[in-house]
Amino acid sequence: MFTEAFPIVTTPDLPRLIGFYRDVVGFELTYRFPQEGEPEFVALRLGNSELGLAANPEAGGPADAHRWELCVYADDCDAAVTALRSAGASVTEEPVDQPWGERSARVTDPDGNRMLVLSRLS
Repeated sequence: MFTEAFPIVTTPDLPRLIGFYRDVVGFELTYRFPQEGEPEFVALRLGNSELGLAANPEAGGPADAHRWELCVYADDCDAAVTALRSAGASVTEEPVDQPWGERSARVTDPDGNRMLVLSRLS
């Protein structure tokens, strides 16, 4: 059902964090949304690892427990959310089609950790 996963870190200063992970750590920018203007989200790759960075002006400091979420891709977002709900996850955003060509939902696992569930639209 699930096919891949990577963490997404939110930040109030996306350009600064992109520069840090790209220029200091050595990640390569592989995706940005939107393509023009200030990015809201970028995907970075280092070897076989991926990291998402997302702009969030309201993200708190280092003590903010909600600065990250686990992004998981599934073959079918709706079926995945149903399975997660049955296993004790709480659905915080029901599945919805997004303008970038994916269907997304948000859940929290039984310990309250945030997950973004995605499937690619055909």
